[in-house]
Amino acid sequence: MRHERGFAPATHSAHSPLVDGFGRQVTYLRLSVTDRCDLRCVYCMSEQMAFLPRREVLTLEELYRLACVFMRGGVRKIRLTGGEPLVRRNVMQLFELLAPHLDDGDLDEVTLTTNGTLLSRHAEALFAAGVRRVNVSLDTLDADRYAQITRRGRLPPVLDGIDAALAAGLRVKINTVAMSGAFEEEVDDLIHFAHRRGMDLTLIEEMPLGNTGHDRSGSFLSLQHLRRSLEKRWTLVPVPDRSGGPARYVQVAETNGRLGFITPLSCDFCASCNRVRVSCTGDLFTCLGQEGAIGLRDALRGSGDLSVVDQLIRGALSRKPKGHTFDAFRPAESGIGRHMSVLGG
Repeated sequence: MRHERGFAPATHSAHSPLVDGFGRQVTYLRLSVTDRCDLRCVYCMSEQMAFLPRREVLTLEELYRLACVFMRGGVRKIRLTGGEPLVRRNVMQLFELLAPHLDDGDLDEVTLTTNGTLLSRHAEALFAAGVRRVNVSLDTLDADRYAQITRRGRLPPVLDGIDAALAAGLRVKINTVAMSGAFEEEVDDLIHFAHRRGMDLTLIEEMPLGNTGHDRSGSFLSLQHLRRSLEKRWTLVPVPDRSGGPARYVQVAETNGRLGFITPLSCDFCASCNRVRVSCTGDLFTCLGQEGAIGLRDALRGSGDLSVVDQLIRGALSRKPKGHTFDAFRPAESGIGRHMSVLGG
């Protein structure tokens, strides 16, 4: 694989920033490296998933070349996602290709979202490749509940992965999907678990993505409702901190730790959207909460001239919707057919 340095674009337009039709500049790319995962979380995918043929998935070099196009347009942060990105064979090569762009100042950050099952194996290599922050998806600290939610997972490897990441010098943020029921009794334990280790905890409303065989109408929990409940037990002080994503943070006075809320259904955050998502097949999604996508793979494979890819991206951004169509009052009915595993959320 080659490292594209210097950003010598084929057309002058590649120098200009990527801006959508509402004047929002895109500085954040969420790049999926695989649709595969070693878990089958109930909110993410069905238990019997049919994964893509490998020939349809972009190679690591193609993913890197695509990332370079976005960097030329002003993207400063890249998050690698899945499925589960660490199940992708030789995925560390992609981190290594991106690492020089951190040194050169082309990128501010390369990050990772992972379920943590393989994190202990890769934590030191991630730090060596310039990654300084990872998000780990963890919805419970109860081993039985973890197996139930993930349909096949074991909790100890995830906890080991978190410990390994912290030991390697990575900052870890825990992402937790909030669901009504047992989770509401456990959220305090998750706050203690994260904050005692110096980790942020971010709570996320369950999003209606794909048919997973799971009854979302019975599990959806509004974070506005949950926050009112938390405020009866904790002192939550709003803070202006932002991590480049949609989370809104509070400081928990009793733990001195940060707690984030991502509320795609109960509270619209689209006005400040600065991100786009690309699937492992090269489909560009300008909005997580919309069905439409623009395919970039054929242009990426069909020519060495990346200006064609750049033009496709800019055309898609000109049609980016103002916001998603999720509805907090109809969480099960307002969703879309694409599974969360296609883009990593």
